[in-house]
Amino acid sequence: MQELRLVLDGLVAACTSAAAIVVMRRFALALGLVDHPDQRKQHLGDVPLVGGLAIFTGMIAGVACYGALNGFERSLLATAAVLAVLGALDDRFGLSVRDRLLIQTIAILTVIASTGVYIHTLGHIFGHDVVLGWLGVPMTVLAVIGLVNAFNMMDGIDGLAGSLTLVSIAAVILFDSPTPLRGVVALLVLLAAATLPYLAVNLGLAGGKVFLGDAGSTLVGYLLAWALIRLSQLPQTHLSPVDVLWCVALPVCDTLAVMLRRMREGRSPFQPDRGHIHHILLRAGLGPRATLAVLVLLAAGLASIGAIVSGAAHSAGANLTTFCLILGIYMATVMHVWQRQEARRQSSVQIDPAGAGRPSVAADLAATGRADRGRASGSKTEAFRSTGQPDRH
Repeated sequence: MQELRLVLDGLVAACTSAAAIVVMRRFALALGLVDHPDQRKQHLGDVPLVGGLAIFTGMIAGVACYGALNGFERSLLATAAVLAVLGALDDRFGLSVRDRLLIQTIAILTVIASTGVYIHTLGHIFGHDVVLGWLGVPMTVLAVIGLVNAFNMMDGIDGLAGSLTLVSIAAVILFDSPTPLRGVVALLVLLAAATLPYLAVNLGLAGGKVFLGDAGSTLVGYLLAWALIRLSQLPQTHLSPVDVLWCVALPVCDTLAVMLRRMREGRSPFQPDRGHIHHILLRAGLGPRATLAVLVLLAAGLASIGAIVSGAAHSAGANLTTFCLILGIYMATVMHVWQRQEARRQSSVQIDPAGAGRPSVAADLAATGRADRGRASGSKTEAFRSTGQPDRH
């Protein structure tokens, strides 16, 4: 009965999200929530940045119908609303990294102070209970901001961030089964329902295109991070702290690989470039839809591997070892392919320094349909910042 009620509330969330997209699209230009094409961003026309706000509106409508929330979920939604507004202001005015990180940290600490929920243990690993004590608070702050960063960085081609959100939510339900669909899991179900209309519009399946915007990428990363923390710290949960990594494996692996590669090159890990996995696949010759399909299948495959290992090993240590092994393989492979692509690009520039490099960039941008939107606390483009805007990582 509770599951049927949640399905109906999900329909409310989806319908409200769809209606919000229609309404907000009309006012996007007047509010300044529009992504303009330029020499680096090759999408066609001005695209409204209202997808995230519409998703949050739909989710709140579903929550209002659902009703049965405890103190943690209410605190989470209240702080998520603040961050959604912050993201919209960032889309409009371009806030500083310091201001965004400060407000995000305050939001996270507010949830911790009001609910007592944070990462207090990493589970039983290699024969030891890893209890963090007071270190759990800063680790929680880093974990939440880190996952927000990861989803921002994955918002680089149409449909990718939204699709990975759905994969992660499905993975949470898979790992946490047979826990009833209530509490924070219900919030994730409503988030998934509200995301579906945005995906349909963003992928050009219905209506005019809209982008997720900083409000959206911050929202999904924030809600997923807290849901994973909450579920992994409950004594009666089926989702262990190590299982959390598998639920968001692709965004985490890609973010770590990109940051490590930048540091190995002697650059800041937050210095923007076009070296994320979706850029690499596009430069390898895949189209945007093929790249999206490959990455969604990869994310689902990683979550499935995690579920199999978790069920077969019955050991958090073996589970963590397997994840680290796959992370290492991923990072080595991605960095090797990136280096080969860069070597070919540099070679073409040396052969024809007057213009050989520019068509490659243009081709990348044309393939993505828009510039990379990844960054630490917002989803305006990394590529755009390289033209002179301040680095927001």
